[in-house]
Amino acid sequence: MVDRLANSEANSKRIALVESCFGAAGQPLAIPGRVLIGEGVLTKLCRKKPKARQFFLFNDILVYGNIVIQKKKYNKQHIIPLENVTIETVPDEGELRNGWLIKTPTKSFAVYAATATEKSEWMNHIGKCVRELLQKSGKAPTGEHAAVWVPDSEATVCMRCHKVKFTPVSRRHHCRKCGFVVCGPCSEKKFLLPSQSSKPVRVCEHCYLLLMSDSLGPRSDSITLSGSSFNNNTLSDDEDEDDSSD
Repeated sequence: MVDRLANSEANSKRIALVESCFGAAGQPLAIPGRVLIGEGVLTKLCRKKPKARQFFLFNDILVYGNIVIQKKKYNKQHIIPLENVTIETVPDEGELRNGWLIKTPTKSFAVYAATATEKSEWMNHIGKCVRELLQKSGKAPTGEHAAVWVPDSEATVCMRCHKVKFTPVSRRHHCRKCGFVVCGPCSEKKFLLPSQSSKPVRVCEHCYLLLMSDSLGPRSDSITLSGSSFNNNTLSDDEDEDDSSD
């Protein structure tokens, strides 16, 4: 079915419409063999709070963005190659229901559908696309994935030292290795995680020691910075890009 749709006029028009909704700031999406499988609004669990995002599932990529005008205009386009994706269901908790994790080596996060049926359809279609891609390429499923960030609202104190209480002055930070919400003193180290960034990223003391141990000694791609360089109220590398405009 996907192969038959790939060169259809209807598919080309649907992809062109998605491109136009993202405007000039979005990347071109029309390439030979690409098929738009489905689309819909999902609630993405961002750092500060859950937010509605428009998602588009193609046979090789997953695209999402901020909703400016529903079905007409989106911004902050994100493109995730499906061959790097692993999905995992998450249990219902309070108002957050019908969710699952989208895990990749670069970034991992939770999304929630409006109904259990919608969740099942999304997970089934994503899973099928991933399996077909891996089968065609002969590649093995991705074993490494970035940690899912714990939302700010779930931590009133540092999740490592359990002493520092977060305030407007004592800011929350996220360890890129474990996803915990930690204080400045507990996250003074940076370490190169190539799958996430070309530059060393913030990690907590606990993960830093584990990473150093795994690397069999000191390495040039680890950095220690003074707490004063992190303890400020300006936007830093801790901002989730989905929250940077809030």
